[in-house]
Amino acid sequence: MNEIISFAAGGLLQASWWQVALITLGLTHVTIAAVTIFLHRSQAHRGLDLHPIVMHFFRFWLWLTTGMVTKEWVSIHRKHHARCEREGDPHSPMIYGINKVMFSGAELYRHESKNAETLSKFGHGTPDDWVEKHIYKRHSARGILIMLVIDVALFGALGLTVWAIQMAWIPFWAAGVVNGVGHYFGYRNFASPDTSTNVFPIGILIGGEELHNNHHAFGTSAKFSSKWYELDIGWIYILGLQAVGLAKVKKVAPRLRLEATGKAGVDARTLQGVIAHRFEILERYTSIMKTACRAELTRLKTSAPNNHDASHTEALAAATHWLGRGDETLPAVERARIDQALSQTASLATLVQMRHDLAKLWDSSTASSEQLLHDLQNWCQRAQQSGIASLEEFALRLRRYAA
Repeated sequence: MNEIISFAAGGLLQASWWQVALITLGLTHVTIAAVTIFLHRSQAHRGLDLHPIVMHFFRFWLWLTTGMVTKEWVSIHRKHHARCEREGDPHSPMIYGINKVMFSGAELYRHESKNAETLSKFGHGTPDDWVEKHIYKRHSARGILIMLVIDVALFGALGLTVWAIQMAWIPFWAAGVVNGVGHYFGYRNFASPDTSTNVFPIGILIGGEELHNNHHAFGTSAKFSSKWYELDIGWIYILGLQAVGLAKVKKVAPRLRLEATGKAGVDARTLQGVIAHRFEILERYTSIMKTACRAELTRLKTSAPNNHDASHTEALAAATHWLGRGDETLPAVERARIDQALSQTASLATLVQMRHDLAKLWDSSTASSEQLLHDLQNWCQRAQQSGIASLEEFALRLRRYAA
């Protein structure tokens, strides 16, 4: 009888509470690694190839701990990138609201997983073998039930809590925090055409997925960290797998390279570097525009504290928030209001127009390399003759970019 009671209380391991806590964290971290390495970087974006043994381990583990079907997850994620922040995005906080995505992200996922058109259009290249068809897909719920039995057997009654944490881990951290907070709060290294942010520079808890803005800027890169102070633990795992022949990295983001100062002019290498690092360049340009907006706000409030147009200053304040952070996703009315406010100051109007002209360099799909090079040379010349010190300095730095 005592043995039965002991087993019911502590399971096979008879572990203390802190040992159970550490094991639980370890188990959930393996699940996070499976999501970020296998589902996200390898399957959805093809940034790396995994050895069949590693790939199937991750498939099996995700079946036990999440019940997710590879084709469904990949399809939904690819659709998110294709329709980011626009109608059709399966889980954008700009569309559904931050609370909905944070706390009901799994519900949005389940709803989209039933969309046959999404699976057909975005699910190509995912596993389609006998195991996938007859076990992982057909019996997706059985894996998590098997995990329940294993947890209870190992930890006794406390295994129910371990299992509950495992089941909530991905819906909260991946579906909620990454898809919600990662498009709402945080910092940005790159002015990607969406609201993506880096939630935190140290990517351990969510396997590197914390660096969400970096990922949106270079979607196919197997490495998510960009700055020297950023840590992507998922990338460390990938390097370890590659070192023993279990993974092969296919794509990483280009490294920023600046040539020595004093470069005579803009050449083909400069053009290639500008196009390759366009999101980093736009983010730098955005910081110039925001600084100019804040300076104009300060000027208005100090020169005429009681006479300045409140709606004008509100629009300038909105510009400092939205410029370079998904401003393309703003409603037309709000965008027009901000554009109107910016156009009322000569220097701001120049900065807006120059930003628009700069973006044309990589938005054009028909211009020849010679034409693009001529346009870039012309842009730098205009910037250096603008009379705006920050813009002149920006143009000088732009000449140093190289592929």
